[in-house]
Amino acid sequence: APVRRVAIFGGTHGNELSGVVLVKHWQENGAEIQRTGMEVKPFLTNPRAVKKCIRYIDCDLNRVFDPDNLGRTVVEDIPYEVRRAQEINHIFGPKGSDDAYDLIFDLHNTTSNMGGTLILESSRDDFTIQMFHYIKKALAPECCPVLLIEHPTLKYATTRSVAKHPVGKYEN
Repeated sequence: APVRRVAIFGGTHGNELSGVVLVKHWQENGAEIQRTGMEVKPFLTNPRAVKKCIRYIDCDLNRVFDPDNLGRTVVEDIPYEVRRAQEINHIFGPKGSDDAYDLIFDLHNTTSNMGGTLILESSRDDFTIQMFHYIKKALAPECCPVLLIEHPTLKYATTRSVAKHPVGKYEN
């Protein structure tokens, strides 16, 4: 199926500022990321952590997109990031459904010397593999490694896992 809805996430970890800067820029000037026939939505995922420039407030937002947390009853003492995960799942999902966004790019920083790296969660996602091939070819001769983090039984609870095609992008 054609990709019609794309989200670009920044600030999943509030102290990783490259994605935050890009998302804020595109929220103010979205023309450069818009394409005919496609909705592209830049989104600040963890605004409270971004405001404090810390990784997270109560728990790592990039670890709480599992069925237990997404289905938790909202009570006063629920961790901020769990509430935020539920909000994100409502806006961009629900996770695992036909209504979920087609693609989410989750932009991160790292202190590791790995350059620009793409994260792939499934070797069976033909669309994402072809997209990564296109990106690598477009960036040549620059190096852009792809890290496959596939696990046979683990279901990922990452922010990007809400989408049909999740993509992590790390930059040092």
